[in-house]
Amino acid sequence: MLSKLPEASDPRLLVGGGTFDDAGVLRLSASQALVQSVDFFTPVVDDPYDFGRIAAANALSDIFAMGATPLCALAVCTFPVNTLPLAALRETLAGGLATLRAEGVVPLGGHTVKGPELTYGLAVTGLVDPAEIMRNGGARPGDRLVLTKPLGTGVLATALKREVLADRVYRVLVETMAGTNRLAAECCREVAVHALTDISGFGLLGHALEMAAASGVTFRVAASALPLLPGVREAVEAGMVPEGLIANREWAKDKVSFEGVDSIGIALACDPQTSGGLLAAVRPAETDALLAALADRGVSGTVIGEILAGVPGTGVLVR
Repeated sequence: MLSKLPEASDPRLLVGGGTFDDAGVLRLSASQALVQSVDFFTPVVDDPYDFGRIAAANALSDIFAMGATPLCALAVCTFPVNTLPLAALRETLAGGLATLRAEGVVPLGGHTVKGPELTYGLAVTGLVDPAEIMRNGGARPGDRLVLTKPLGTGVLATALKREVLADRVYRVLVETMAGTNRLAAECCREVAVHALTDISGFGLLGHALEMAAASGVTFRVAASALPLLPGVREAVEAGMVPEGLIANREWAKDKVSFEGVDSIGIALACDPQTSGGLLAAVRPAETDALLAALADRGVSGTVIGEILAGVPGTGVLVR
């Protein structure tokens, strides 16, 4: 559909929509560029304050994934005035503001309209040195793939909607999604990773395929190496499969070879993530340094695969 629209053309445009990067980048000067992104969605948890925190962390992630520093944000919200109390709107906005305050991002206001259901998110503006932009293209054969958050938010959110999610798992799910990627991005900048993206609605395989296409390479990921939130495999076995996972799996099947992987492993690699972690392609010699930097900041980091030479925009998921 987007291919039928005219592409943006401006000498100041450094990153547009052609490679499906996490945000757009516009040069302001030789040493400064503007980074912008917008993201909003319906609630993934019941508590409106937690939903606000999660939505804000998710929106900020696009800026962090470009190697930029978020400066300010505008709230974007639809609210069903006839079905929800105004207190739900207030708590949602308060949760978002708490995350912005913790990350030093200035809230500038926003726009709210009446709608059939609650949606909330942020339009975020950041700054980056043009020479330090991190993109989803640039991965090289031999690079290791490092993932900075466990997978499974889509599956567990589905279990929550069906009221079968244990309380202890619920709190882990919320805090994982509400955590920002600022520290992880700082570590990736320190070691100058070759490529970087965040994992969101297209799942791990979808975003890895975007990285492979933008970089002109292929990848191999081990399902057994994927870090998972607690109870995720059991939830998939119990049928807690979101529609987005099914769509992601269908889209990926023609581009990814599955070698010895069971259906649960494939499902988890396709699970749509909300406020997921970063996926970094890092040179082998710097992999240990990246893992150590992440650990020093209390951020998880797991080597899940590698970049290979091959048909661009393809991959292999092995057992």
